[in-house]
Amino acid sequence: MFSRRDQIKILLMSTSKHDITKRQKQLLNELKRCTDELSGQDLHRKLHNGEKTMGLTTVYRNLQALVKQGLIRSRHLPNGEVLYAPVERDIHHLTCVSCGETTQLKGCPVKTMHIPQKASKEFELLFHTLEYFGLCQNCSQELNA
Repeated sequence: MFSRRDQIKILLMSTSKHDITKRQKQLLNELKRCTDELSGQDLHRKLHNGEKTMGLTTVYRNLQALVKQGLIRSRHLPNGEVLYAPVERDIHHLTCVSCGETTQLKGCPVKTMHIPQKASKEFELLFHTLEYFGLCQNCSQELNA
């Protein structure tokens, strides 16, 4: 999780450089309401069932803009699907490249990494992403059988 100070910095950084459109705000609010990651199609379905509909192409275009603005993170699955979540949700996964099974890690391995002092003075880290890809136990056993 991000500290309150980091969340404020991210908010200031994103709002000072970019204006968020109503549709982008709508997508961001929907992502914040959900406790898990959502695909563009999941978001489209949720919005389609609500009162404020949005076309699928518009959903994906606005998700791309939110990623570029640093307000949401995207995670690419081996099957090509992309999942989205707000950046303040510090979640990391193990993903099987064979079957696509995903396991959420407890804690954040990046927080324990040491950033050299010189680099930390020249660069202020606001958020990060980390993905692990491999074979789950079942796929590994099938491959070795």
